[in-house]
Amino acid sequence: MALNIPLLKNICEIAGAPGFEKRIRDLVIAEVNPLVDELSVDNMGNVFAIKRGVNNPDGKKVMVAAHMDEIGFIVSHIDDNGFVRFQTLGGFDPKTLTAQRVIIHGREDVIGVMGSKPIHVMTAEERTKVAKTSDYFIDLGMPKEDVEKVIAIGDPITRERELIEMGNCVNCKSIDNRVSVFILIEALRNLKKQPYDVYGVFTVQEEVGLRGANVSAHTINPDFGFGLDTTIAFDLPGAQPHEMVTELGKGTAIKILDASTICDYRMVAYMKEMANKHDIKWQPEILVAGGTDTAGVQRMGKNGAISGAVSIPTRHLHQVIEMASKDDIQASIDLLMACLENLDQYDWSH
Repeated sequence: MALNIPLLKNICEIAGAPGFEKRIRDLVIAEVNPLVDELSVDNMGNVFAIKRGVNNPDGKKVMVAAHMDEIGFIVSHIDDNGFVRFQTLGGFDPKTLTAQRVIIHGREDVIGVMGSKPIHVMTAEERTKVAKTSDYFIDLGMPKEDVEKVIAIGDPITRERELIEMGNCVNCKSIDNRVSVFILIEALRNLKKQPYDVYGVFTVQEEVGLRGANVSAHTINPDFGFGLDTTIAFDLPGAQPHEMVTELGKGTAIKILDASTICDYRMVAYMKEMANKHDIKWQPEILVAGGTDTAGVQRMGKNGAISGAVSIPTRHLHQVIEMASKDDIQASIDLLMACLENLDQYDWSH
């Protein structure tokens, strides 16, 4: 089955910094509303897309979380010459910001470029220093009076990068985590025989602390849970085998642990069994730094949830562009669907 690249492109390119997810939320609602039995949005802006179980006398619930927000910035100051200072929303690798275009979403969308001190006028010491986000400003090419007609303190900022196909990969800003939004939509589209109620939750503010997932899990109190998110593929020149975490093209990743979650050993075993049974290419994931919505899904319901995660190997994470393999994306869809459709067939008592 070929991936719907035009849909993935729309999902990745649309803006949605943490706390400012309305544009991507509207797209998600339009796409999933025809696919599910019920749809609602909570006070934080999390989208609950529910497909009821085929035969679910015990009312068991499965929560699948994919966060809609992307790393971004927020306007914190406009100086006398019209240059914009900002604070980050989520974690960035500062060295990748140099001379990159961004979009400030004010009264209208305005393109800017990340500026910094030119290397020609740096001291020898400055040239060897590690870049910090505070070294950068945004140049809109306008004087202050024109900037302030369209931009205000508190306006969100996102990266400006379109999705392109490179080899068997897709490359864009916000692969983290729009690829998971895409995967969840495609799973909801194709699910036909899920035994339990599936709550597909498109969450907000993950990049600043799993905030939407925490509230959503508290609301749902799921019995089972899955996080959907990207993970590091450090299969690059100079990487040692133990540093790679995952590799592009080697299949979807089954999370074992990250800095915020130790996945339930029963769920890890179940996911491996499903992958092997359905001939889905997979690799294990142990991520020593960073966390995902899986932590909120697992812990924030009243009873806790038997939880695991489908992780999508991604190169260049939290940089200006990110890259994922089409085959790994398809494998992630296949694994999620297999897991959702067979939960009642597994012995969870051991």
